[in-house]
Amino acid sequence: MTTASQTASRWSAPPGVWMSVVAIVGFAWNLFGALQFVRSVTATEEGLGAAGMSPEQIAVMTGFPAWVGIVFGIGALTSLVGCVLLFLRHRLAAAVLGVSAPAFALLWVAYAIYGAFAAFGAPQVAIMTTVVAVAIGLYAASRRIPTAA
Repeated sequence: MTTASQTASRWSAPPGVWMSVVAIVGFAWNLFGALQFVRSVTATEEGLGAAGMSPEQIAVMTGFPAWVGIVFGIGALTSLVGCVLLFLRHRLAAAVLGVSAPAFALLWVAYAIYGAFAAFGAPQVAIMTTVVAVAIGLYAASRRIPTAA
């Protein structure tokens, strides 16, 4: 008969493997986010219209104050760098990912204030909520990196 702990240990990988998987998946997720950031700063009204956005959505996407773009860039860059540091088990991973999580939370607030959620609806709320949750999860994972004594 197999005990629960034997079953768990048979299906669990060493902590280093899980940290690598989290870092790689996080990097891929945040690479997509970085591409979204680049697309947002290079977007034109014509391009957004060609992508199928309504005039209201175009107005929202092109009407954000500069600080929103800066926060988006900070979140995108620090999350990518943080995932590399997480993969390397570097002690600075927590500090860097500790910047990205609040940056994405602030971006969520900006989307609510400046009408992105109203213009794009529930899917945009779900996407941004997931972005914030992933950023918090990556930060939490980075806090599990052992520190030198």
